[in-house]
Amino acid sequence: MLGDVLLIEEKHEKAAKVILQRVLKEKKDKYMIAISGESGSGKSELAHVLAKELKKVGIRAKPIHIDNYYKISPLERTEWRKTQGFDKIGFNEYDWETIYKNIEEFKTGGKATMPCIDIVTDQVDTLITDFSEVQMLIIDGLYAVKTDGVDLRVFIELTYHDTKKAQILRGKEPQNEYRLKVLEREHENVQSLKPTAHMFINKDYMAVDA
Repeated sequence: MLGDVLLIEEKHEKAAKVILQRVLKEKKDKYMIAISGESGSGKSELAHVLAKELKKVGIRAKPIHIDNYYKISPLERTEWRKTQGFDKIGFNEYDWETIYKNIEEFKTGGKATMPCIDIVTDQVDTLITDFSEVQMLIIDGLYAVKTDGVDLRVFIELTYHDTKKAQILRGKEPQNEYRLKVLEREHENVQSLKPTAHMFINKDYMAVDA
């Protein structure tokens, strides 16, 4: 997301280095990593640091943030959710068709046009990426590990109750009663994906095999 605030700490760097060692053992052309977790759990920070660690060993990795792919724009999403009901919050809010189109462009080394939310204006901008020299894709987001064809699924075990401080510091959405209900619904959806993970980031932010 354009304008996103990354709160990178030593724990993200340590976890990324552990993940890096597994990736290097399994690496292949057009390898894909997915990182899921609840709001404020450090998904984007971990993806960013992991991409930088891969770059140090000569591997070009592109992080993409799946939260850019909501069908409903940020300006309209709250009203849409209130109209549709909390049971509509979840996997189907994402534009999976465009996600898989961009993944295919990564696999074939083509150019991709991707959505990119500007969190300052709440507008959806367009990003053009050339995947011809990108060897790995790091997909992060609430439901990223649900993506088909991923080689390594990483699940952050921290819940939204554990990450209140990070949510406030990043300030992406107002913290109110409605937002708490959204977080609880997202919590249920995210936790349902936990059994699919290959690696966990535990509550001490240590990367361990599932």
